[in-house]
Amino acid sequence: MITFSLREVVSLLLFASVLLVVYGFEALLLTRYAWSRMRGRPGKPVAHRGPRLALHVLTAVGALCILYGYFIEPNWVEVQVMAIPTPKLKSTGFRVVHISDLHCDKRPRNEETMVRIVNGLKPDLIVATGDYLNHRSALPRLKDVLSRLDAPLGKFGVAGNLEMGHWQRLGVLQGTGFRQLHRETAIVTKGEDRIAISGLDFIRSDIAIDPVEALPDDWFNVFLFHTPDLIEDVSGRGVDLYLCGHTHGGQVTLPWYGALITFSKFGKKYESGLYRVGETMLYVNRGLGLEMRPGPQVRFRARPEIAVFDILPE
Repeated sequence: MITFSLREVVSLLLFASVLLVVYGFEALLLTRYAWSRMRGRPGKPVAHRGPRLALHVLTAVGALCILYGYFIEPNWVEVQVMAIPTPKLKSTGFRVVHISDLHCDKRPRNEETMVRIVNGLKPDLIVATGDYLNHRSALPRLKDVLSRLDAPLGKFGVAGNLEMGHWQRLGVLQGTGFRQLHRETAIVTKGEDRIAISGLDFIRSDIAIDPVEALPDDWFNVFLFHTPDLIEDVSGRGVDLYLCGHTHGGQVTLPWYGALITFSKFGKKYESGLYRVGETMLYVNRGLGLEMRPGPQVRFRARPEIAVFDILPE
């Protein structure tokens, strides 16, 4: 079940209020202007045109931001590359590519771009952290693009809240080459080194569960979950790198404030990017798609992304 924090509700209401005031006044000015022209009356005196001009400019900037957020940013994929040195590897490194929140819909968006970018990155492993599908008709396209991702040491995924709700019976990862991890650990070996990939399908944050089995301290341990909501439960439990998505980085963010909403029990605490929580590194991926309708079909200052982790000997 998705819940909103009080801060998220307040920020959304404030944002909506600002939009209503700005565009409401603009609509009022345009209506008055049109009415005065129809009645043959002159417009406002010159002395009042300064504030009106500022409001027109603000409205125009807002309209450009909306157009940018609808047509440009949702299709402008960013690649984040991070090096993680660790004493747990001795002679070789692992390149892990992390994708999340594809939200494949009726119309294609970033699926082909994802295949081109991910395969061009030459990953050893690919991991995916849920919310793959928005509309049932996109299932064949989803399976096709996931099956075309190449990773010689394996592809691993977990289910998001959409897979555990809307699409529970569809088996979205079946036939794609992805191994779905639910309370299990896969050991990946390269040369004399190995890393462990553990995963857990989505559960609500109010359900009491032990999220990870015992993990060996001498292996580099990666944990996959759809949301950041378990980070403070697994920190200190042997997890070195916790990978998740779900928040979309807010999908719409404001300067100096950040995400308006994250759908996380932590609110804005872990909204996107890299965090250090105790002995665990957390990465919250902004994802590649957009919220299922009636969610906003825009991104603003929260570009879709693909994350790359080069785990290297220290």
